[in-house]
Amino acid sequence: MPEASVLCVGILVADLVVPPLARLPAAGELIATEDFLVQPGGCAANTAIALRTLGLAAAVVGRVGDDLFGDLVERDLRARGIDTSGVARTAGHGTSKTVILPVVDEDRRFIHTFGANAALTAADIPPVSLEAADVTYVGGYLVLPALHQSDLAARFRFAREQGTRIVLDVVVPSGLGDLSVDAVSELLPLADYFLPNEDEARALTGEAEPLRQAERLLEAGARTVVIKRGERGVLVHSGDEVFELAAPRVDVLEPSGAGDAFAAGLILGMLEGWELERSARFASVMGGSACTALGCYAGVFSRDEADRFIMEHPAWARDVPRS
Repeated sequence: MPEASVLCVGILVADLVVPPLARLPAAGELIATEDFLVQPGGCAANTAIALRTLGLAAAVVGRVGDDLFGDLVERDLRARGIDTSGVARTAGHGTSKTVILPVVDEDRRFIHTFGANAALTAADIPPVSLEAADVTYVGGYLVLPALHQSDLAARFRFAREQGTRIVLDVVVPSGLGDLSVDAVSELLPLADYFLPNEDEARALTGEAEPLRQAERLLEAGARTVVIKRGERGVLVHSGDEVFELAAPRVDVLEPSGAGDAFAAGLILGMLEGWELERSARFASVMGGSACTALGCYAGVFSRDEADRFIMEHPAWARDVPRS
């Protein structure tokens, strides 16, 4: 595999993004909009693209179908300088697709087909790729049904033996059924960072309050937990250090991809050796930037843009750490 600092494993999708609608159409009604976006998406692709925007090398491991949408995903990622040698074509499955329907003043709606993502296994993650990576990011765990926890844990253990650090993120769709922290218990002690959003952490822990969610995950073996709370910011808990950061103030158009850009910003901080608070602050700015344009990464800041945003917003003061 070509040189790569970060290996991004997980969901690959062809996204169809509808421009923000004033309202959803009634039954039988046609609403005209500006042009749709059709582009690669999914946690692995979005995070890799954000990493490239930050100037970091990235490789992707995932599955697409042997179809036109698979061509689109691979071609676009390669054009951005991302190593796609770990992207497998999967006979019998179409490429995963998501229709993203933003409505003004409402949260987005998603229509999704799992497609080839359903066939991704831990065996698809080449040991040589884990050896080459400084950081391995896994995104979309829990909606990858063939990516079994014990098998992924074995890959994580191998990666750690090579000195590779690990970032784990999850997706919890509606209708998945009862969950508990057992769904990630083998992985938490092996991941340097666990990045659920507040709803995902609630589903895993049964706790409503973010601080208690983080505590429960730490009790289950997590090293550092970052609870992403959207416009309410983030809560970070490493056991020794606990703090909250407010969300940066940006002009939000459509927030898809914010969590993936956040992960990319955090990974840059890991690679730079920054303290936890600085990494989380930079990651928050990256996540906020993804919300400023249609699609998952058109608005994502470069490193210079993120640094400039932080310098130009001194009133975005650090919140008092919680002990």
